[in-house]
Amino acid sequence: MALPAPAPEQAYCDISALEAGFINLKLEMFLDDGKPGEVLIAPSLSFLVQHSTNGKKLIVDLGLRKDWENYSPINAITSKNWGVTVPQDVSESLREGGLSPSDIDTICITHVHFDHVGDTKPFTKSTFIRTTFLDTKAWSSLGPFPRALDYFGDGSLYIVDAAGHLPGHLNFLARTSSDGGWLLMAGDSAHHWRLITGESQIAEGRAGSPFPGGCAHVNKKASDEHLARIRAFLDQPRTRVIIAHDEPWYKQNKGGEAFWPGKIPSL
Repeated sequence: MALPAPAPEQAYCDISALEAGFINLKLEMFLDDGKPGEVLIAPSLSFLVQHSTNGKKLIVDLGLRKDWENYSPINAITSKNWGVTVPQDVSESLREGGLSPSDIDTICITHVHFDHVGDTKPFTKSTFIRTTFLDTKAWSSLGPFPRALDYFGDGSLYIVDAAGHLPGHLNFLARTSSDGGWLLMAGDSAHHWRLITGESQIAEGRAGSPFPGGCAHVNKKASDEHLARIRAFLDQPRTRVIIAHDEPWYKQNKGGEAFWPGKIPSL
């Protein structure tokens, strides 16, 4: 289950966080021990990924769109129940550091919930990764993850099968240095760190939940299995996980070097 060692002159990726709005999470809908009325004002994080040698630029998730009233009708209704605020969207975050949407080669969406798809219109020159276009024969095991795809073919960035939250839900695992650092962008594999530490379990059967069956994950068993793999990943040296709604990480790093035009320091 060990992660692969770096090759000589190993390629890697620089990762920068991007501001992409905020959403209110009612914790009783996500955690088995979440209390009624307990609300977390959480970021909807996006990430700029820049390859160390070929210069390719990707974005993982587009967060929330600033004109969220213009989501498709069902999502417009849904977003009104989530306390959406978007002081700055991904396009504005890029421009703040000297890039524009036209500079982005590829958009990678972890899953199609409204707080991750953002506003796609400015990215007219970008390729959007779709799971239906990925060669299933090219997936292989990587460390604790049974299915991963080496996106560039050089061990710098892997697309990880993280089904459970939604069918086709993805994580993105990047080497962050030439000598062994790793960062897992874990999307909605967990909505709170207590699920990763095991202090809490995934809530299910919640009355009044906006999710079918009262559970935020369509396949709770698969989600639990993937959380166990994330824990195994974190047991390995120089590994970091950031979830899409990582309020503790955001609180610690907002306005700092981890946000574009800076980058997240490698472990």
